[in-house]
Formats: sequence, C-alpha cells, structure tokens
Amino acid sequence: MRAQSNFRTQDNDRLWAPLEESLADEQIAEGVQRGDEACLEAAYRRWGHLVHTLAYRSLGDTREAEDVTQQVFLAVWRGRAGYHRERGAFAGWIVGITRRKVADALTARTRRADLVSAAERTLSLRPQTTDDMARKVLDQVVVWHELAQLPTAQRRVLELAFYGDLTHTQIAAVTGWPLGTVKSHSRRGLNRLRLRLGEAGTD
Repeated sequence: MRAQSNFRTQDNDRLWAPLEESLADEQIAEGVQRGDEACLEAAYRRWGHLVHTLAYRSLGDTREAEDVTQQVFLAVWRGRAGYHRERGAFAGWIVGITRRKVADALTARTRRADLVSAAERTLSLRPQTTDDMARKVLDQVVVWHELAQLPTAQRRVLELAFYGDLTHTQIAAVTGWPLGTVKSHSRRGLNRLRLRLGEAGTD
C-alpha cells in the first residue's frame, strides 16, 4: 500500500486530523467507490490490521498474511464497483474478500506441498549419495545467484512464479503490472536465466 499522509483541517486554530479518523465507514466506502485513493488508504488504515489478523490466524505465517493483506486491498480497489451498500457494511465486504484470498493462499500452499511430495517420492526411488546432496544444494545456490543478477522486474516475476507458485495473471494482480508486461518480463527473464546458467555450466 502506498504510504502517504492524508489530513483534513478542522479550522485554522486546530491541529489537522488523519482522514481515516474524520470519516465514517460509509464515507470511506463512498470515496473508494468514487475512485478516491485517499479513501482507499483510509480504508487500509482502518481495516488493514483486521485483514492481517484474519489472514495470520488462518495461515500462521506473517509474510503470507502480509501478501494476502495487499491482495485484499488491491481487490477492494479494482472491484469497488461490486460493493453494494444495501447488501451489508463495507467492512463485511472486505472480510468476505479476505476469506477468499486466504482460501486462495491455502490452495496454493497445498499445491506447493503436493509438488514437493511428488519430487521427494521421485528422489526416494534411488538412494542419494553425499555427492548428490551437495550437487542439489549447489544447484539451488547457483539459481539464487543467477536470479539476483537479473533486472529487478524480471527477477520479481520469476521469484513470484518459482517460489510463490503464482500464474502470470496472479503476478499481474500482485504487482499491479499489465498482464502483457508480466509475460514479457517472464519470457526475457527465462531466456536470460537459461543463457546465464548455460554459461555457468560450461565453466
């Protein structure tokens, strides 16, 4: 969430008050629906802790909870036209989005665990020697090193794909980049990574 301070003057003789403290929930909701970024930040300040707490209770991981919190308020912003006051409070709508994002995170976690289990079953078919284990660790170090050499945008996309197990569409949602830009960074990053790893393998 972009950090900035939003203040409103009461009068010339009073200190300014933070926007989120001066608006009712309904006013924040109306502002978000109008596309007012200051109201989105006010919503984040008012309900961000609640969203993070709900996510952490389900996921048990601070980093994942932070990622979900960002995804929730991105979804609030992009889906603001889908909020209807007559169907319930704005906070309740945000909580509903939170539950869906937490469910997505749990599904992704399960998918990663399944992939790891499958890989472990494959590896367990033959005994690993000390050299095998050392080579595996070395390969991981090499990949990490080569990823770090990529341009920031390409590295970000590949890290989200490799270690976050995200699709191009999900990466676009997390980063805020157009889908075409994400695919371009992915393609260029992979090509560059293959080239660098190929060069490393010939050393």
